[in-house]
Amino acid sequence: MTDATPFSFRLTTFVLIVLTFFVGGLFKGLTGLGLPPVVLGLLTATIGIQPAKALIIIPTFLTNVFQAVRGGHGRKIIHLTWPFLLAATLFTLSGALTLSYFQADVMSALLGVGLAVYGILGLFRLRVNIRGKWWNHPVGAFLGAVNGFLTGMTGSSAVPGVFYLQSIGLLRDQLIQSMGILFTLSTVSLAWSLRTQDLLDANLLAMSAVSLAPAFLGMSIGNRIRRSISEEKFHMVLCTALVLLGLYITALNLAK
Repeated sequence: MTDATPFSFRLTTFVLIVLTFFVGGLFKGLTGLGLPPVVLGLLTATIGIQPAKALIIIPTFLTNVFQAVRGGHGRKIIHLTWPFLLAATLFTLSGALTLSYFQADVMSALLGVGLAVYGILGLFRLRVNIRGKWWNHPVGAFLGAVNGFLTGMTGSSAVPGVFYLQSIGLLRDQLIQSMGILFTLSTVSLAWSLRTQDLLDANLLAMSAVSLAPAFLGMSIGNRIRRSISEEKFHMVLCTALVLLGLYITALNLAK
């Protein structure tokens, strides 16, 4: 299969997509992230990067909205992170528009390395702390711009966004909600950039809508598991997941 549109699906591809979104939803419910990296990592090899990025639009957006509005910390999060969130949203288009000038698999592999390294640092409790610092907003704006550019390039909004959100001292539920807000804004910007480049069609959008059900089912199961564990265990799960996800993304893209 190729990245060209219009796009059609075989039965085996349809089953693969459904299972992939279930696994991605499970991962997201448990850790707050992972739907785009898991889905893109598994589907890029079979249907291509651009169709895969288009497929994640609806499930990613709605699962992120669900994550963003739950927790009751929205006002505090926006107050702490608005320069970061604004830059991450605006710079997504720049990454999407410059995709043709870079090798997508190399950029994705670098993103995977970043995830793995940060996960390892987290496991050893080595973390930058900028909570309450005067340079929180300038650093946030810079990292937001980097995050937006990488989102446009790879379809994943995790790097360096998750790192920044953890560095300002957010607790588990605050971190989960803040990631939901970031990912929601990034998904809107990514969808707009894909639409301006005519990379969305009716078949892709229909399959994206169908993928909602397995994504939400997996997310629901993951949420239940997360609520049953302590803050300490959640930290271990999140960091371990970052390492595994990073290694997976890196290996998958270097093998191309």
